[in-house]
Amino acid sequence: MQITLLVASAIAILATLLAITRLDAVHALLYLVVSLLAVAVVLYTLGAPFAAALEVIIYAGAIVVLFVFVVMMLNLGRSAVELERRWVAPGMWIGPALLSLVLLGEMAAILGWVRPGTGNVEQIGPRQVGALLFGPYLLAVELASMLLLAGLVGAVHLGRRGPREEQS
Repeated sequence: MQITLLVASAIAILATLLAITRLDAVHALLYLVVSLLAVAVVLYTLGAPFAAALEVIIYAGAIVVLFVFVVMMLNLGRSAVELERRWVAPGMWIGPALLSLVLLGEMAAILGWVRPGTGNVEQIGPRQVGALLFGPYLLAVELASMLLLAGLVGAVHLGRRGPREEQS
């Protein structure tokens, strides 16, 4: 389990660095998905399967879909289509695919090693997560929601084609 945690942590850090340093938005989004999946593996190995499932569903699912939608909204015509065709080259998928395969192998190993009800891993349920999120971590949850709202407002602002004209 310790090796799985270390490998998943290394993949999360590497994928996050690659997501930050990529100039193409599509490349950055692919590495962001890998990073979020690696964080979910870390959470699962630390004994928080519910938090890992939330990580995959909310962040790797909904938030990244929002980012992809923003990238699609910013499509600027024929030149953007040609640029997108170059982005989707088969070589682009090698890095994220390799890191995802390592994570998949780790998850298969974890599910093979750990049986429910065995070991010293304490399961955390939805009630405990809710009590923590709306108790001592309330400020962090509210700050994260404000950050997501600011990102959404920024995406809408960037997606506008120009100033709106008032109709008489």
